[in-house]
Amino acid sequence: MTHQEPVSSSPATAGTTSQRVVREVTSSELLRGETEVLIRHGDELYRLKLTRNGKLILQK
Repeated sequence: MTHQEPVSSSPATAGTTSQRVVREVTSSELLRGETEVLIRHGDELYRLKLTRNGKLILQK
């Protein structure tokens, strides 16, 4: 699924916006039935957890 949101292209062109497509995924797509998933970003590892109350927590 994709989501379009207006994005200002640069400070020099402030006031003008362009449409860019931002990919959207559901938490269930990321978690695939589990309650947590590890996400590697560069050299760092993050943990995305689903709480018993249905909230998401991202921990470094």
